[in-house]
Amino acid sequence: MTDDADFDVFLSGMVFLDIIFTGLATPPTPGKEVWATGMGSCPGGIANLATAASRLGLRTSLAAAFSDDAYGEFCWSTLADQEGIDLIRSRRFEHWHSPVTVSIATGGDRSMVTHGHAAPMSGAELIGRPPRSRAVVTDLETDPERAGTTPEWVRLARDDGALVFADVGWDDTGVWSEATLGELADCDAFLPNATEAMAYTRTDTARDALYALADLVPLAVVTAGTNGAMAIDSTTGEEAQVPALRVQAIDATGAGDVFATGLVLGTLEGWPLEQRLAFASLCSALAVEQFGGSLAAPGLGDVLDWWAATKAATDTGSYTASLRRRYGFLDDLHPDAPVRHRRRAAATIARLSDL
Repeated sequence: MTDDADFDVFLSGMVFLDIIFTGLATPPTPGKEVWATGMGSCPGGIANLATAASRLGLRTSLAAAFSDDAYGEFCWSTLADQEGIDLIRSRRFEHWHSPVTVSIATGGDRSMVTHGHAAPMSGAELIGRPPRSRAVVTDLETDPERAGTTPEWVRLARDDGALVFADVGWDDTGVWSEATLGELADCDAFLPNATEAMAYTRTDTARDALYALADLVPLAVVTAGTNGAMAIDSTTGEEAQVPALRVQAIDATGAGDVFATGLVLGTLEGWPLEQRLAFASLCSALAVEQFGGSLAAPGLGDVLDWWAATKAATDTGSYTASLRRRYGFLDDLHPDAPVRHRRRAAATIARLSDL
């Protein structure tokens, strides 16, 4: 891992404009109009991960295509000016419109409609040689024809000392090609959810999947929603499991991205595995209590606010006592990198968000 890097995290992917409607009494049905009591808009897609990382104080750089339309300008200015994300390897394109996702949240779940076209330039062309960074986050290739192929920019980043954190998307084909895991040879960490982990490893339990993945990658992590998360770090010999926090989850959009950035921060700071898992789980829990992808991503200030409230709570129950024991390390949260104690921001085209 390089100590003289320009950035803590480098990312590449597609940025969407996300428009989120909330507070619907019923889902929309054909031929009828329903009113939402809340609405927000924000950069989505890879921007969820970039925003989550920057709000936790990680110096973040993003390579992505942006349109020169109003949506693209909004996403660019929000990420660069409001969130402090470096966009030197991003580029605006004329005559290409921004990808858009409309998310409708009802009944504790969400449905989405997305429209977009392929970017005018590939990620490899945008990036060239990536900037020196301490970590990169990438998705494994799920297409069986390209499975196991590591993007060249990821290889170059790793050659320059970056740790490679990998996630994987849902395989719509249902093949769950084992060749996909071949890419883990070029990765330092892998963070699938339990369903994905079991499907790719052909195992029956999340723990068996974790053991199988630990043979393939130095840091194997399996998330299991309300059942918490578990991990094995073969570089330190640690094995850990943490329970999920008890929260009222209203929107899981971007929760995995927030978990990943929490784990990246803890790993870069050299925390024990159990603390890394606990911190990542807390960040994810704070996110699902809010609506909307990058809108919900907590900043370090939100984390510290939660910890102050937890310590000050008059509740003497066993659950609160367990939180105070588990998160006592937050009293010593002093990352080496300069950290702004940032909090969530209201990024919305309408300027006045009533989320």
